[in-house]
Amino acid sequence: MKISLNGKAVQTQSETLLALIAQKGLDHNSLVVEYNFEVIKQDLWADTRIKEGDNIELLSFVGGG
Repeated sequence: MKISLNGKAVQTQSETLLALIAQKGLDHNSLVVEYNFEVIKQDLWADTRIKEGDNIELLSFVGGG
């Protein structure tokens, strides 16, 4: 299916947010997910199903000093 991921049109076979994060190889401990302009809590990622045309932003935070 085709979705918007971080502002770019991409194809994915992932069915849930958690599967998409795993597919991208991202560290879920430092990640914030915005799904269709709403922040989704980490405990809901496995239950949030991705649909054609969804807008998803995966944001990683890193510390600095």
